[in-house]
Amino acid sequence: MANVFDVLEERGYIEQSTHPDELREFLGKESVTFYIGFDATASSLTMGHLIPIMSMLHLYKAGHRPIFLLGGGTTMIGDPSGKSEMRQMLTPEIIAANAESFREQFSRFVNFDDGSAILENNANWLLDLNFMEFMRDVGRHFSVNRMLSMEAYKSRLDAGLTFLEFSYILTQSYDFLELYRRHGCRLQMGGSDQWSNILGGYELVRKVEDEPVFGLTLKLLTTSAGHKMGKTEAGTIWLDAERTSPYEFYQYLRNIDDADVENTLALLTFLPMDEVRRLGALEGSEINRAKEVLAFEVTKFVHGEEEAKKAQATAQALFGGGGVDENMPSTVLDRAVFVEGLDILTLLTELGLASSRSEGRRLVQQGGIALGDERVEQIERLVTVDDFADEELIVRKGKKVYHRVLWS
Repeated sequence: MANVFDVLEERGYIEQSTHPDELREFLGKESVTFYIGFDATASSLTMGHLIPIMSMLHLYKAGHRPIFLLGGGTTMIGDPSGKSEMRQMLTPEIIAANAESFREQFSRFVNFDDGSAILENNANWLLDLNFMEFMRDVGRHFSVNRMLSMEAYKSRLDAGLTFLEFSYILTQSYDFLELYRRHGCRLQMGGSDQWSNILGGYELVRKVEDEPVFGLTLKLLTTSAGHKMGKTEAGTIWLDAERTSPYEFYQYLRNIDDADVENTLALLTFLPMDEVRRLGALEGSEINRAKEVLAFEVTKFVHGEEEAKKAQATAQALFGGGGVDENMPSTVLDRAVFVEGLDILTLLTELGLASSRSEGRRLVQQGGIALGDERVEQIERLVTVDDFADEELIVRKGKKVYHRVLWS
């Protein structure tokens, strides 16, 4: 069986790691407990979270034990990494609700009941810490000079950095120490923007416990042009079906650029790499087959095979000339608003086809919106009951995004 470190490297997950040769040897000779933390900053995980989840599952399948760490405590501070300003402060109630949503989503991918995977929440040890004891036991191991040289802090010094944010690295580092003591955790993983925080925990455990532990960062989910994947004009691609429907999720992946197909197949599916390379090498119209495989496999992984089949059938009905499909994203609105007339910009934002009225205005002006077969020419256009056929209206954005409007 291939060493899982080599698997992660071949599929393109690894950005950097501490002592890579030693870590590879360690992963090859025994079952290793490792963790990734997920701050509960939203009510759902996003497509970008699939990178850490998939990397954890590769280790899980290789016999290692993952800890999915909910950041019920660290979210109270907010990680300054990659941020130009302070994160929005969330209430404890919102953080707890978000963490519960994450727990439900993680439960789709691993079994927390048989002990092969662990779910923890750092609120259990961070929220009741004694400040003076914590600073004496943990804070004394951190050099302010070194912290100020870290990119997460250095880039914020001119704009302003609060002590609250400055303390984030201490709390995340303490997580590693606590998980080492509770579960024998020896490896922390995270996104490439977490390198400074991961080094903090790696160094803290080594100093306090004098034991070899490791840190590893993962590449972010980006396009070949370097842009983050999982973002659309209307917003983020969520794993929650209520926020991003399985069809919309499927279509996002079905429509990625040709140049991104092979890399995305490697990162977001479990297909063998020989098959990934074969599909990624297809050219011309044949590359669309690879995109369909990608969209189906990832949608099946996130939403289940039944929803993936529905999304696939909807796409084939729309783009194969089969007409409207019942699983097309739909919104029901009050018939009365169309009797009076609803302006097109409001409708686009209501349907989530535009993130704002200004975005909707740009789409209309560029000829990117159609009602049925009629292209919308004016931003003042009112949508009325006369635009409906059989009590439904199909709104199209561009060539590939459809939304059905029904009235009640």
